[in-house]
Amino acid sequence: MSARDSMRRNKTDIIFTLSGDHRLVLNKLHEKNLINGREYNNLKSIHGEDVEGHVVELVDKIMNKGEDTCRAFLSLLQTDEDIKATFPRLEHFYQLSSQPVGLCLILNNEHFMDGSVRSGTDKDAEDLAKVFSWLGFRVLMCKDQTKDQMEQTLLPQQVIQHGDAFFCCILSHGEKGTVLGIDREALSLKSITSTFRATDDSMLTGKPKVFIIQACQGEKLQRGVTYLEEEDASVQSVPEEADVLLALATVEDHAAVRHTIKGSWFVQSLCQQLRECSLFHWAAQLIKIQLRFRLLRPMITK
Repeated sequence: MSARDSMRRNKTDIIFTLSGDHRLVLNKLHEKNLINGREYNNLKSIHGEDVEGHVVELVDKIMNKGEDTCRAFLSLLQTDEDIKATFPRLEHFYQLSSQPVGLCLILNNEHFMDGSVRSGTDKDAEDLAKVFSWLGFRVLMCKDQTKDQMEQTLLPQQVIQHGDAFFCCILSHGEKGTVLGIDREALSLKSITSTFRATDDSMLTGKPKVFIIQACQGEKLQRGVTYLEEEDASVQSVPEEADVLLALATVEDHAAVRHTIKGSWFVQSLCQQLRECSLFHWAAQLIKIQLRFRLLRPMITK
């Protein structure tokens, strides 16, 4: 993803953050020759009460200057000590600037050895692949794997070229705390996430690792659900390790809902949110969840 594309997709979040002290940013851009004297004076003359309008004008000006200026602008936000001190929120965002942004691994189990078929799951897999490709991720799709094959696919060395983020989407049957291979053997969610825990030699340390699980976690049906196929009901996000987000399609002991043609409510809603919201915003939400559970993210200097 280019720096200009990154600014465009994250424009709302950048404007919101920089509105806290727009004059500091304006002065820094002038010092670094990212805007000339005339542009500086014009931007400085914008009505003082219209802070957001001031920042919008500033960001638009930078974006119109091309890729090199956009890259220098993003670098300034991430490295300038005065800006980091004034806008601490910027320092606590994950940096999603690599190309590709990261890896999205999709494990899609449709046909099981006992003859059962998870109809509608291909719609979920296809939509996930489309939206993550659009977000700048490299997408790897694996179809109809046994438990042992899933374990091999999820080995860290298999996903080492991940970029700045790793997403793993597992679409399958499941039981409490597990997902099933097509052989109906169970693979625990804890073993999946713990495989990617932070270590001194891991290239994933300090980077977001998000696991999207579309699978039943029991057989109970939740009240208020009027149309059930098999999978999906509500969303529960539970961080288990630093920089790890585990998002389940249903709560413990309950079934999930999946439409046999349109796909699951959970995955389809997820794809819609990713299309409408910036990836920058998603990284921010992950930080908020981690802090809520008092999990401190290691600060990595690039």
